[in-house]
Amino acid sequence: MPRFNGTGPLGQGSGTGRGLGPCGAGMGWAGGAGRGLGWRRFYSKKEETEILEDEIKDLEEELKGAKERLSELRG
Repeated sequence: MPRFNGTGPLGQGSGTGRGLGPCGAGMGWAGGAGRGLGWRRFYSKKEETEILEDEIKDLEEELKGAKERLSELRG
């Protein structure tokens, strides 16, 4: 969470983000956005590829939403 002040992303409260930070109850800490990459499980190349493709898709959607919101704010 930005500034570790308990407000969460965009001031929406704690627990409203992707769980990547230390306040995320470990859901995504150490990478993987809660998909288990930080839990020392060994994945096959196919599994890791699928996980990374999903992560890229999620990040692209989040970036698209952020750009749309920024466009709205700028008018």
